[in-house]
Amino acid sequence: MTIEKLNEEIKLFSSSTHGSSDYDKDEFFVMSENRTEFAPLKYLQKRLPEYKDINSLLKIGFVYDSLELSNNENFGQWYEKQFSKKLPRRDSRKISIVYVPNNKLILDQIGMVHKCYDVLAHEQILLNGKNLPTQLGEWYAKCIFGLKQLKSTSQRGFDFVMGDGKRVEVQVEWSDVSSPKGVKIKKTLVDLSDYCVIIYVAKNFMIREVCFLDSEYVSRKFSSKGHTIFLKDSDVSAYFFSKSSKHFDKIINPITFLKYASPNLAMKLSEKLNQ
Repeated sequence: MTIEKLNEEIKLFSSSTHGSSDYDKDEFFVMSENRTEFAPLKYLQKRLPEYKDINSLLKIGFVYDSLELSNNENFGQWYEKQFSKKLPRRDSRKISIVYVPNNKLILDQIGMVHKCYDVLAHEQILLNGKNLPTQLGEWYAKCIFGLKQLKSTSQRGFDFVMGDGKRVEVQVEWSDVSSPKGVKIKKTLVDLSDYCVIIYVAKNFMIREVCFLDSEYVSRKFSSKGHTIFLKDSDVSAYFFSKSSKHFDKIINPITFLKYASPNLAMKLSEKLNQ
């Protein structure tokens, strides 16, 4: 019912033009279920006061991406129709598109990809398939912690930022069992971030564990003379979400977390999140 109300309000907003308003200056635009209509978050807040901020939407399963990353062709056309002007590039860089992911479709596709990977690995064709798991793990992190993914000003590609502006280094480990050496993170990336998040993705592409660490703690306890830090399970397992609730306050979107967690992890998280 909640999402139905939002869709009704988005449709209502899109049914008329708003050239004389200042809604074109909003930084968050909520996308409808059919993905062709939008409404500024400021407008929805007036119509539905329960959505006092972006986190109110993230908590019920929404996620968001910067417009630059979303490649949403519908938004530019919709914006021009609503506000009787083209979207200035300087403004587009500030805009984020807020939406509900098609979780059923995503889960179905993850299952299909898992079967394809198994076949290709068995036939000795797939020898290095970490690109997809890494991107999927980063998407998990974005959803769970409400991270904003931005194009990096450096050569890193992308930066992840929390709602309060804190920078997050996301590391993805794709395996059913962690390497004895531990998860490898570049020391420079730890130094540039406020938090380090490790998303452990199982071979079936579901989340088997999540570890949330303060970067200062990582630098202080694990830094060596080299350029690489190795975080072994035995050293950081106390911060696994299956064991510790220390950083549960950083979870913005528990619904998506539980949807994509492995059954074992979901069972442990459900008990802790409901405490």
